[in-house]
Amino acid sequence: MMKNIPLSALIGLVITATYFIAAALAPVIAPYGMAEVVGDVWEPSSAEHLLGTDQIGRDLLSRMIYGGRTTIWIATLATILSFVTGSSLGFFAAVMGGWVDMALSRLVDLFMSIPSLILALVILSSIEATVVTLIVLMGLLDSTRVYRLARAVAVDISVMDYVEAARLRGEKLKWIIFREILPNALSPLVAELGLRFIFMVLFISTLSFLGVGVQPPLADWGGIVKENKEGINFGIGAALYPAVAIATLAISVNLIADWVLNRTTSLKGGRG
Repeated sequence: MMKNIPLSALIGLVITATYFIAAALAPVIAPYGMAEVVGDVWEPSSAEHLLGTDQIGRDLLSRMIYGGRTTIWIATLATILSFVTGSSLGFFAAVMGGWVDMALSRLVDLFMSIPSLILALVILSSIEATVVTLIVLMGLLDSTRVYRLARAVAVDISVMDYVEAARLRGEKLKWIIFREILPNALSPLVAELGLRFIFMVLFISTLSFLGVGVQPPLADWGGIVKENKEGINFGIGAALYPAVAIATLAISVNLIADWVLNRTTSLKGGRG
């Protein structure tokens, strides 16, 4: 499988793996503590501080590593929750049909009619923004998008001959969903997985930039942008480093998603 990997996907894998490894090993590889003040305000890059310091003298490289850890893990867990919830309900609605499909779809339409960011801001203004709260809130809000995709794909698959044959054999709902529909729905779901993960990264970064996301003393990329945005007025690029990190992560994940999509499209075959 890895022998025929294209260069673009290989680059994406290397960059993405680097970010995830750095996130996992943040306490080991970060030169300083996450909130440790080690210098003056907005010091330039040097041997002691490769990216300089932030607005109160903390090592920016260390903040970026710890911030990446927070951002990536929140986005990853929220994406998993989103796909498990959205795809399960979407497949269930497509297979059951009737009033079950109607009720779930109308409920999803209701939530999708409200912009996710506005709804998240309203909810977070009334509850404490802990890491668990952010993961659950982001995962459930985004599961509506996954639901629509999963249901649309499952509706097309559920009328196939091999699904009808499974029903006639007396297979249970679990078998039909996980053995007949899911394998043939992987291609679009895998492509969407990368997009939803990047959306989660942008979502948590936006919430933190607006002050309702990750709270101090934790660091995340959106929070680092917020903390150092005033430096841009003085030609200091401390706020740009997390923006570059988000952009490179988005590009690398999409490169992997495109490659996986091409492979699953070529390997997938309808069961007849």
